This record gives sequence, C-alpha cells and structure tokens, in this order.
Amino acid sequence: MILPISHERPSGSPFASAMAALLDEWIAELEVAVAPKAAPPAAAGGGGGGKNKKEKKEKKPQQSREKKPKNAPAAEDPNAPPGAKLEIIVGKITKVWEHPDSEKLFCEHIDIGEGEDRQIASGLRAFYKLADLENRMVCVLANLKGKGLGGFKSTGMVLCASNDAHDAVVFVDPPAGAQPGDKVVFEGIANTPASAAQVQKKKVLEACFPDLSVGEGGVATYQGAKFVVEGSGETCTAPGAEAGWHVS
Repeated sequence: MILPISHERPSGSPFASAMAALLDEWIAELEVAVAPKAAPPAAAGGGGGGKNKKEKKEKKPQQSREKKPKNAPAAEDPNAPPGAKLEIIVGKITKVWEHPDSEKLFCEHIDIGEGEDRQIASGLRAFYKLADLENRMVCVLANLKGKGLGGFKSTGMVLCASNDAHDAVVFVDPPAGAQPGDKVVFEGIANTPASAAQVQKKKVLEACFPDLSVGEGGVATYQGAKFVVEGSGETCTAPGAEAGWHVS
C-alpha cells in the first residue's frame, strides 16, 4: 500500500516515527473425565432360588502414556534485523476496482496461495490505470493486521518503489515464472516471520522502512540484501525505478 507522502529519508528513528504517524493518520480517515460404565446386572440363577453370582473383572494395569514433546518454537535470533520478521509472498491480482469513496485507492482481491484471496487496498490511482492491475503479479507484505479503509478491510500491502518527491511510483515485480504463494526473502538473511499482531506491537514495519530501497539494476533490497524468491534465488525488481528509491 503506497501512501501519498513525501519520502524524505533522514536516518534513524525520526523517519520511522514519521512513517508510523502517516500510516495511522491515513487509516483513521477512511477487530471430563468420562465415568466408567456400570457393570451389567448378573444373570438370574437357575432353579432353586440360588443367589446371583457377580463376576469380578480383573483390572488391567494402566499403561503409562508417554507425552510426546511438542516442537519448540524456533529461537529468535537477538541479532537478526527487523526485516527478518517480514513475510513477503508472491501474489496475483484476480479482481480490482476503484474504491467508491476514495480518489486514491484501488480495491483488490489477490491470490497469495492461501486458498482464499486477500483483500488489499492500494493508493495507486494517481500512478496506474485499472487495466494495469488486472491479473498482475505483485509482491505482497502479508503479515499485517487488517485495517478498515473507507469501509474496505485491507489485509496486507502491495510493495512498490517511489522517489523522494513521491511523484513517481512503480510496482516491485516478482521474477518471471514466480507463482502465487512463492515466498520472497532477503538474500543471506534467515526469514522468521512474526505474527501480524507482533509486527504491529513491535513496530517492525516502521523499523524496516529506512532500509527498504532500490539497488543497482532496479533490484529491490533490504539493508543491501536482494529480494529473492526462496528456492530459485531469482530477484524481484522495480522496472523504471532508480537506485535509491524507497520501497514501501
């Protein structure tokens, strides 16, 4: 989701704080145990009025059940950069329309391999036509909490690159042959995605913004590490973007 803002890039927390504030401001505009069975009654005795015989059942010794240890969650590397917690997935826009109450937003259904399309809103109407988005392959930041944007619940963000003045914006494209559901990682950085709740609580995205940029050849990078499709190593690029443009 691209925000209509100027991307001046001072280093450190002021930039991240500004981005966080703009995100919040824009969003504001538009959450017995089972009892043992009773023993069956003894059969009536034969003639002569003999007493019923109660059969005693031998109790089988209970076999101790060994509890299988649960798989412990992967230990979090305290030295891992915030970007290791992002979950980026290749998606395909299956349906798109203009938001009826916003001149900036497109509303999209995007297949990211989950079996059900994600609903995502993108502020791209100043830069693209509706036809440009139909059936387009995109990179989706997936582990974000859903936000209502003018009555449309957006559950993710389509990644794009923009210049400092934010008067030029282009998509970050997955490589040719990538399929919905393919995972995008940062080359050389172990990916351990956090939950959407943790991304919000720990302000992971805000911490990542200053280090998401376009490198040489239009390749999208995080701290200089290339965006690559896991397994193939092919890079994600922002055609038309120049080195130094910001990715968000």
